[in-house]
Amino acid sequence: MDRQTLVSSSSSTNRGNSISPAPPEDAWVNTYRKLLPRWKSLTGSNQSAIPIEISRVNQVDAERLDIEMSAMLKEQLVKVFSLMKPGFLFQYEPELDAFLEFLVWRFSIWVDKPTPGNALMNLRYRDERAVEVTGKVRTGLEGPGLTIAQKIWYCAATVGGQYIWARLQSFSAFRRWGDTEQRSLARRAWFLIQRIEGFYKAASFGNLLVFLLTGRYRSLIERALQARLVYGSPNMNRAVSFEYMNRQLVWNEFSEMLLLLLPLLNSSSVKNFLRPFSKDKSSNSAGDEALCPICQATPTTPFLALPCQHRYCYYCLRTRCSGSLSFRCSRCNEPVVAMQRHGGSFNNVTQKE
Repeated sequence: MDRQTLVSSSSSTNRGNSISPAPPEDAWVNTYRKLLPRWKSLTGSNQSAIPIEISRVNQVDAERLDIEMSAMLKEQLVKVFSLMKPGFLFQYEPELDAFLEFLVWRFSIWVDKPTPGNALMNLRYRDERAVEVTGKVRTGLEGPGLTIAQKIWYCAATVGGQYIWARLQSFSAFRRWGDTEQRSLARRAWFLIQRIEGFYKAASFGNLLVFLLTGRYRSLIERALQARLVYGSPNMNRAVSFEYMNRQLVWNEFSEMLLLLLPLLNSSSVKNFLRPFSKDKSSNSAGDEALCPICQATPTTPFLALPCQHRYCYYCLRTRCSGSLSFRCSRCNEPVVAMQRHGGSFNNVTQKE
């Protein structure tokens, strides 16, 4: 009895632990094909591609870095011709700028590489026309680079267009097309140039507003060519330190403040205020007493400032007294109330106006 019970229990256990047969290899594919139309019908109308967001600050910084790089190259190239006669490169400045812009384009965009500024900001150009949105776009790395036609048109617009426009402006200004004495044809051409320039600036301003809103196409050339800046690498830190940018901003604000305050300061008053703290007392020597304290030359028509009786040039003393009613002597800081010809009598005293 016990043996039969054990045999029956073991057989039932083996039947319970038996492995079910594996599904066919194309079962997942068939299931996917069956469910895909239903999934599209449910979510196709509501699902949309997630638009990528390229940092606007990075794009603007990249453009600024490219400008600074071109300026550095131009400065080094100008030093090569420093021994030539002055003004030699001034008449060929548009050609020099076009040559440098062509070099940057030739060794960056033409060979499918980013410009120096774009490389520092981890950006590259993408042909937006060739991008097909088939799902949720998250990285912004999809899409091919620019085509050969886009590269050539980019060079023609940035290098050739800017060169022709700069030459046209300089030629029209040199020929004075805008003068009233010129012929009607020249004046019409001048007004046409001004109209085109105004229209271009207005269009650039409108493109800037659209760029700030959408983050696409920072210039009209990029918008016309559908050349969009996207990220070049998914994992790359910002190459430009924020500490450097903060220092640059502080220095710019400080320099602007100085440019605002310096015209309001009186240089002679500042010198007189700092004179007691100066360690150099040579200005009070006998040799310096014979010189005009303003122009530091021997007065041809010497006049004395009253009441301190320090000697000045007539023109220097007269202009200072006329320019400021509270003029003080540059040597002793005493208020000058009148001026007298050196060696003259008291009747020759001239009161300040």
